[in-house]
Amino acid sequence: MYHRIIPLENQTAFILPRQEPWRITRLLLSAHSGVGSRKPLSGSPRNRSSVTGKPPPVSFMAGTVVVFDFDRTIIDGDSDRWVITEMGLTQLFNELRPTMPWNSLMDRMMMELHSQGKTSSDIAECLRKAAIHPHIIAAIKSAHVLGCELRIISDANQFYIETILEHHDLLGYFSRISTNPTFIDEEKRLKIFPFHDLSSPHGCDLCPPNMCKGLVIDQIRASTSESWRKFIYLGDGNGDFCPTLKLAKGDHVMPRKNYPLWKRICSNQTLIKAKIHEWSNGEELEEILLHLINTKYTEETSHSNSTQLHSSGHKVQTKPEGEMDYTALGSGNNLGH
Repeated sequence: MYHRIIPLENQTAFILPRQEPWRITRLLLSAHSGVGSRKPLSGSPRNRSSVTGKPPPVSFMAGTVVVFDFDRTIIDGDSDRWVITEMGLTQLFNELRPTMPWNSLMDRMMMELHSQGKTSSDIAECLRKAAIHPHIIAAIKSAHVLGCELRIISDANQFYIETILEHHDLLGYFSRISTNPTFIDEEKRLKIFPFHDLSSPHGCDLCPPNMCKGLVIDQIRASTSESWRKFIYLGDGNGDFCPTLKLAKGDHVMPRKNYPLWKRICSNQTLIKAKIHEWSNGEELEEILLHLINTKYTEETSHSNSTQLHSSGHKVQTKPEGEMDYTALGSGNNLGH
């Protein structure tokens, strides 16, 4: 079996067939002289593009932005509900749920915890128990090493996301986290604020008042003149449908199968310009994401690098033996792996 070979700053990294995608992390990290043992350092809450201490990315996928939702995407559950359940707020939450928007309700839950004598440290201890699938951890690290820019757009909140990512040594891998901001006051009460100023409505009927993820995608596009920049978007919820509609031809969306985003895409496929790749668990997420990155690299460099690769004496195979074919769900659609 032949493996496609990528030149890596005077070193060589082997991209394995897709049935073994998790091994890509070890190979890429070992190609950087052992930097895989170093932990990423957290930077500012909003922008960590200058963070050091994590494996340095290679430049060949610099035009690819991988955008993750957080709840039920990076973590398997919902961070808000995790805290509510673990800290005994389920009854009050159910009573108040019909009376106020979600973002306001979460801030109200923090007020209740404070009244019970709970501090932000207690909440952080609870959050550190939230698991991230090992294959998702590997996918994040691999995508970073391959040179992709990683971002999070989430309707959770800054404190929850940063606490969980930091616990799993992943915080520094993301250049930016767009989410509801938080603040710990002098009484050590955690306060949660809306991402968008509610006095200036964002005007999107698809999204909740506190956050329009599609607007964030627009802002990312507007922040660069690089028209060739491509997106891979991963999400699960109704709030991920608006940013999915913002994706263009050549972009990719990865909805979690049988979750709200997947169902809305199934019902509105003619509105989706991006290619669609469903996933169900951490292993599938890693497999599909690394395959997309690998494929995008192949497409972008096949012509410019073909002479170099052949002259080096390596055998090149676009589709390695054992690589799976993706099939659509039903006929006449583009929804599938």
